[in-house]
Amino acid sequence: MNLASRVGQVKPSITLTISAKAKAMKADGVDVCSFSAGEPDFASPAHVVAAAKQALDDGKTKYGAAAGEPLLRQAIARKLNEENNLPYAAENVIVTNGGKHSLYNLMMALIEPGDEVIIPTPFWLSYPEMVILAGGTPVFVDATAENQYKITPDQLRGAITERTKLFVFNSPSNPTGAVYSPEETAAIAAVLIEHQLLVVADEIYEKILYDGAVHQSIGSLNEDIFPLTITCNGFAKAFAMTGWRLGYIAAPLEIIKAMTTIQSHSTSNVCTFAQFGAIAALEGGLDCVNTMLVAFAKRREFMLKAIRNMNGLSCPTPDGAFYLFVDISSTGLDSLSFCKQLLETKQVATIPGVAFGNDNCIRLSYATDLPTIEKGMTRFAEFVGSR
Repeated sequence: MNLASRVGQVKPSITLTISAKAKAMKADGVDVCSFSAGEPDFASPAHVVAAAKQALDDGKTKYGAAAGEPLLRQAIARKLNEENNLPYAAENVIVTNGGKHSLYNLMMALIEPGDEVIIPTPFWLSYPEMVILAGGTPVFVDATAENQYKITPDQLRGAITERTKLFVFNSPSNPTGAVYSPEETAAIAAVLIEHQLLVVADEIYEKILYDGAVHQSIGSLNEDIFPLTITCNGFAKAFAMTGWRLGYIAAPLEIIKAMTTIQSHSTSNVCTFAQFGAIAALEGGLDCVNTMLVAFAKRREFMLKAIRNMNGLSCPTPDGAFYLFVDISSTGLDSLSFCKQLLETKQVATIPGVAFGNDNCIRLSYATDLPTIEKGMTRFAEFVGSR
């Protein structure tokens, strides 16, 4: 069978592949400690579940508007105005089947052959694949551990060419947990304004911050950067709603209209009753988020201490999200071999850094319970010590 050539141009998601293997091993009775998936182990908030159930009882089971339920679009716009100082109207918002779907639709609406998209490395593994599927060319800018995995304004400026169409800005970051300070964000914005370059700000981890770190929405800085900004977010991480598949983008109206056209011919509307759960998430306060954050902070400290007690391994302290990006180069293994051997010999699932553009590192998620982390890190230390 002759498949479309675009299929061969992109790689399968390594995170989903390894997570699926770990789940299959567990189903077979193997005691696996999984640090692979970026999925909070908490249940979705009770008031969110109740709102979705009520929507079902109220008959919210029909087709809806392609751009999202009007009440949810209004709630998202209100949230962005009040929490992020981003003056979007409801018409500037589209609701999608997860944050990943938002970014995919954006690339389809914006990128075409010949366009370049600047992506800092390490990157969330789907960014470059989406660019490639849209016919564009990803351009990578390497961030280093010495700079907390954040690029500098000069690095960004040096990567811009006449073909550059978009810059991808992810803070807090997956896979590193790096958070750009307000000052660092402003310096990046100045370069974008100088070159009149569009930026998509992936803010899915905005609520998961530690040690006084502050999230600054890049579009909120001034009236010059706002028109250049596309803001992406969702409900999966902060509200433990990964399976609900609810994301959104806020952007200039022309982009929203284009994305709506694409969505209308691909997935149509997002699950109707789930969107009423999302409204409840936005309007129900942040107590549930703060409860998770306390647990994440404890897990982060335990995992960081464990890693730093292992000879030869290093890891910057993440200021956000729920990942460690650990340098394993001293073991002499590439990241894929390291993760494969760790899973097969010690039943600990992690993600190779090559998936994120850095083969010297692996990603560990601490979005799981502390007993699993304690047991898994003991096994991890045994593996490293046997090298």
